[in-house]
Amino acid sequence: MTSTAPADLLAVAARWADPDGWPVPLCFDASERWYARLDVGDEHEVWALSWLPGQGTGLHDHGGSAGAFLVVAGVLTEETVSGARLRPHRLAAGAGRRFGVRHVHQVTNHGDQPAVSVHVYRPALTRMTRYRLVAGRLRVAEVAEAGVAW
Repeated sequence: MTSTAPADLLAVAARWADPDGWPVPLCFDASERWYARLDVGDEHEVWALSWLPGQGTGLHDHGGSAGAFLVVAGVLTEETVSGARLRPHRLAAGAGRRFGVRHVHQVTNHGDQPAVSVHVYRPALTRMTRYRLVAGRLRVAEVAEAGVAW
C-alpha cells in the first residue's frame, strides 16, 4: 500500500543532515548568512544554511509555505512573537522545529561557535515577508520575492 500523505518536513530535514551528502560544499561567509538550495521537487524544497556567531534572519514569514528546520551543528535561537514580545527557544544540534503557513519568527546564532541548519518548505518558497515589532505589533517592513531577493 502506498501512502499519499505528505512527507513530515522535519523527517525530510533529518535525511539531509549530513553535509558530506550535499550537492554543494558547506560554506561560511563572514559578511552574511550562507545558504544554498539542496533539493527541490513537487513535494517540498530543501535549503542548507550556515550561521557564524551573530548572524540571523530578522523577523519573517514564509509566504504561505509550511516548513521545518533542523539544527545540524551548533546552537540557534528561534524567537517567536507571543504576548507582544519575542519569546526565545534555544535549539542545539539535533533539535528541530515544525511550523505552519502563518508562522513568523527570527533565527539567530547567539553563540560563540558556527552553526549549520537544514530547512524544508512546502510548497517551495515564492515570497517572504519581513517584519518589525513595533509597540508589541508586527508591522510589514518588506516583501521579498524568490528569484529577486534569493
